[in-house]
Amino acid sequence: MTTFKTNAVLVFVLFTLALALHLVNVYASPLPDLVLTGSRWITLGAIGSLAFKKNSLTGWIIASMFIGCEVGFTFPVIASNLDVLSSIFLRLIKTIIAPLIFSTLVVGIAAHSNLKQVGRMGWKAILYFELVTTVALFIGLAAINLTRAGEGAEMNPQQAQVERAEKLRAQEKSKDQHHVILDIFPENIAKAVAENYVLQVVVFSVLFGIGLAKITDEAKKKPMLNFAESLSEIMFKFTDMVMYVAPFAVGGALAYSVATFGFGMLKNLFMLVGTLYMALIAFILLVLVPIGLIIKLPFRKFIRAISEPVSIAFATSTSEAALPSAMENLGKFGVPRKIISFVLPTGYSFNLDGSTLYLSLASVFVAQATGVELTFGQQIYMVFILMLTSKGVAGVRGASFLILVSTLEGMNLDAQKATAILAVDAIMDMGRTTVNVIGNCLATVVVARWEGEYSATAGDGTFD
Repeated sequence: MTTFKTNAVLVFVLFTLALALHLVNVYASPLPDLVLTGSRWITLGAIGSLAFKKNSLTGWIIASMFIGCEVGFTFPVIASNLDVLSSIFLRLIKTIIAPLIFSTLVVGIAAHSNLKQVGRMGWKAILYFELVTTVALFIGLAAINLTRAGEGAEMNPQQAQVERAEKLRAQEKSKDQHHVILDIFPENIAKAVAENYVLQVVVFSVLFGIGLAKITDEAKKKPMLNFAESLSEIMFKFTDMVMYVAPFAVGGALAYSVATFGFGMLKNLFMLVGTLYMALIAFILLVLVPIGLIIKLPFRKFIRAISEPVSIAFATSTSEAALPSAMENLGKFGVPRKIISFVLPTGYSFNLDGSTLYLSLASVFVAQATGVELTFGQQIYMVFILMLTSKGVAGVRGASFLILVSTLEGMNLDAQKATAILAVDAIMDMGRTTVNVIGNCLATVVVARWEGEYSATAGDGTFD
């Protein structure tokens, strides 16, 4: 362990040195490309060596993040095609989500037959989600009003950004327009699975589990319960296999992002990114950490448990990709599966802390960029709108932008200006998705503690 810590310190020193050289190149005298490239590759070699010695999935994921950035920067033509790696990973993950949620929920409800607990978990989770996401909205407002990042901006979106925005809108219009509440309930479970409506799968699974729990004839009940238990175990093994693809997916996703969007940002968009990350950090420190202290969360053990799903969420900008890993690791952390399988997927529709914070922040940013000064009352009204509309945000890439556009149009602001944000949306999506996953993992522990079914000494505590 001492050797590993020494190597980790060496990697940090090399990384700091490489960063310093690049800053000198930008703000002082230009340096030869050979020096800059050499410093990066030496650092990457040290990171790869450290990951090899650690030989853990999380280590390889972190190493692939750095390697992906370098490939995207040095070989942009090749990297522009590497998003296929993350697409393969996401497709495999999507095949896991529905059967995993169905099997774990059915077992959790039917095996224990405690239907009152399901109701209790439901109202406790919704109450917690609403309180925390409302706080997130106000933190986003405070941050953007403090930095005034949108003032003086020339929001002239490029043609590629306009086309991407129109494509997102067209995809949204092609779907049946229903009420947000109505969309919670499935009309066809096969359609819900095919279109990846996580909350509809949760509702169907809960009702199915309740129905199975009400069967008194054990001869009829037992076969279906055994099937669900077997399916649950198989899907967790399936998840273990798919996770071996994660480092390649993470590297490919970041290589594609760097090659496509680059590192250079306009001043105001850079300030927007900085404001968002500042607000997300403030939310973690001012909201999530105090909640952890209140429930006496073992922070070190919790961080080990969520490090893998959080790194996946950060690199892929997709909460869904982290769901199977989060479910498995929270089980090792000591949270009962019946609580994990109910609270965590439900949070993907009702507890997206990072996305709701981003929506309030980005809405005011666009108003500032267009020269519109929103009054305090107008901003409160906007928060009220977002409290409702943000609950329909899916845990997938691009969904937040659609909610942003609809909110701006509802406030009679120029939604077309928002398309310029797409230039840095991939970078912002990494941060807000990461906070979404952290918030939902913590919410699951909170509900488990609230139910009296979590102990700091529970779980085997082994994380890859």
